[in-house]
Amino acid sequence: MKVAVISLGCDKNTVDTEMMLGILSDSGHELVYDESEADAVVINTCAFILDAKKESIDTILECGRLKNVRLTTGQGGPRFIIVAGCLAQRYKDQIVSDIPEVDAILGVQSFDELGTVLSQLEAEAGAIGAVYSDAVDAKQKPVYKEHTTRRDPIVRMAPLTDAPVSGHKRLVTTPMHYAYMKIAEGCDKRCTYCSIPGFKGGYRSVPMETLIGEAEDLADRGVRELILVAQETTLYGIDLYKKRSLTELIEKLAFIDGIEHIRLLYCYPEEISDELIDLMKRQPKLCHYLDMPIQHASDDVLKRMGRHTDEAHLRALIERLRTEIPDICIRTTFITGFPGETHADHKKLLKFVKDMRFDRMGVFTYSPEEGTPAASMKHQVPAFLKKKRRDEIMKLQQKIVFETNKALEGRHMKVVIQGYIPEDGVSVARSYRDAPDVDGSIFVESDREYMSGTEIGVKITGFNGYDLIAIPEE
Repeated sequence: MKVAVISLGCDKNTVDTEMMLGILSDSGHELVYDESEADAVVINTCAFILDAKKESIDTILECGRLKNVRLTTGQGGPRFIIVAGCLAQRYKDQIVSDIPEVDAILGVQSFDELGTVLSQLEAEAGAIGAVYSDAVDAKQKPVYKEHTTRRDPIVRMAPLTDAPVSGHKRLVTTPMHYAYMKIAEGCDKRCTYCSIPGFKGGYRSVPMETLIGEAEDLADRGVRELILVAQETTLYGIDLYKKRSLTELIEKLAFIDGIEHIRLLYCYPEEISDELIDLMKRQPKLCHYLDMPIQHASDDVLKRMGRHTDEAHLRALIERLRTEIPDICIRTTFITGFPGETHADHKKLLKFVKDMRFDRMGVFTYSPEEGTPAASMKHQVPAFLKKKRRDEIMKLQQKIVFETNKALEGRHMKVVIQGYIPEDGVSVARSYRDAPDVDGSIFVESDREYMSGTEIGVKITGFNGYDLIAIPEE
């Protein structure tokens, strides 16, 4: 069959999607980009917050519309729709009852059954697909009717206690010089605002030998930067090896020929160990970049969030990181408007941001998620106030980033080319300070068109908002 795959949500979903693409390719299916040209559409969904759920549902409904066009006219559109991932896991029953266009539902632990499910759908095509009649209506136009003897979709939901799906060869969808590597699934933290443990399960690490094999394969295909992701990377190995084993994993990855950079995302502050800091200082392949979600600075709010840290610890940790790794780039995220957040709590967060001067930062308004403790807490903050507080923090952060960028003028650094904009005569690049998609870019002014993935030296000459401007080193 011709199969189109739509990937929604985070970089962890990207890894799952790439494994699905590998499974489809190995199964002999033809991959296409246009859903209207596909026999089947696979949608890897997200269900983290309301906006993500809405995007997933809208995408499913749009594919359902295309399917119905085919069923009623015989022209274009998929015959089959397969919904996979987080929304499928979390809202299986609602999808079954409310979206009859869906032909199969695969949970987060079952997407490796995609090839088998497609074969089953194809075999049952006479029962669940469109059967076109030779009859004509009064105007001598063909009449197309859907014939469906089985209304319920195929459902595959493996237990959330199973080992993470891993080890499948991936079709990398990122630029070939970097790739995400998901090192664990699920989470044990149980933050009161977060629904993820409910549909992802507890923390489960991917075996180290599997990850090493995956990294070797990626390196053989040209990947030079590995970006390690999980719900929480810092606890890697705690279940399999009864100890935090992230540093051991990084050291083994660093020995792989071809791997030049390793970047860490989703490091919880309370789990950042002495060993990890020491490794970042001495291992040249480990980027001096740390993505560390903090979420708030008020001890009262942090306690209600179920976070395992406090302001004093956060300040001490950040000071230590910057003392021991002076050029470290720290990225974090915050949530505004958490239930019970007072004006004083918000002012405390503003002061914390002003004092800490984070290099990279994202701020989100609190989204009440059904089934989480926070959703039923008293003193929910009005939407307008959540947004107002978010905007105040982002305005402060913008000032900090612009001052930081100004201070970088004249600095020399290594960058990796991401692409070229011929009409502007500039290459788009990233430094160790920039993770793909979430951070800024460096625009290198040069008449030369560099190949994507090329590493060059540049001199920073200015900035435009969050982005830097540079010229190649002479």
